[in-house]
Amino acid sequence: MEWVETTGTTLEEAKEAALDQLGVAEDDAEFDVVEEPKQGLFGRTRGEARVRARIKPSTPRGKTERRPRREKGAEKSGERREQRPRNNNRNDDRPAREPREPREKVEVDPAVVGQAATDFLVGLVSAFGTTGDVKVHREEGEIEVRVEGTELGLMVGPGGATLLAIQDLTRVASQRRLGDQDSRLRIDIAGYRERRREALSRFANKVAEEVKETGSARMLEPMSSADRKIVHDTLVEFEGVSTRSEGEDPRRRVVVEPA
Repeated sequence: MEWVETTGTTLEEAKEAALDQLGVAEDDAEFDVVEEPKQGLFGRTRGEARVRARIKPSTPRGKTERRPRREKGAEKSGERREQRPRNNNRNDDRPAREPREPREKVEVDPAVVGQAATDFLVGLVSAFGTTGDVKVHREEGEIEVRVEGTELGLMVGPGGATLLAIQDLTRVASQRRLGDQDSRLRIDIAGYRERRREALSRFANKVAEEVKETGSARMLEPMSSADRKIVHDTLVEFEGVSTRSEGEDPRRRVVVEPA
């Protein structure tokens, strides 16, 4: 499997960049942390995070061995006929199927990626039985496709869970299908991401004030990598506290502690 190496201000950001290049969801990738950013004074980070990632190899399922069947009449006659040995290795002469390698990197016009994502989301909005306008905003290698409307709550889901699933599907339908590994594609529905960012930033600042006042660390509820990044970014300049992530997805949490 081909490995890609990416960097970011946090491990989460470096991993997100790797997932964008591979064009897969986090569950379908494996990571090797090369370097972690170091905590400096006043909670500021020094250096950058660097990770290596690749698509998880797929292993063919092994065949379940079957118990030999008794031949008819064997029990009635009181005799047990000799069973013929089954050839469970009849396919041994066939070459094993190799896991598919990631597609070769090709140059893809970001406008084409944005249009493919738009077409997919237009069909998805219709499948959800609602209405909404799909618009693309591009800036260099960043592509954000926004679905705007008034009755889109079902497409956002609790805590944005459905939105994240839709984003993964859209990446497969556009980036992965076209072989794009350079663009960073994000999906927003009904302005949820901006509202979420503002709410998490307010919450993070409130928690930081409590930690600074009490001198006791605070562990937050499990969050997605995108939400954890918002908390880290919000508090990177907050004097007197530092942040780190702990645990494994999907139960990975942010810990805010005195610096």
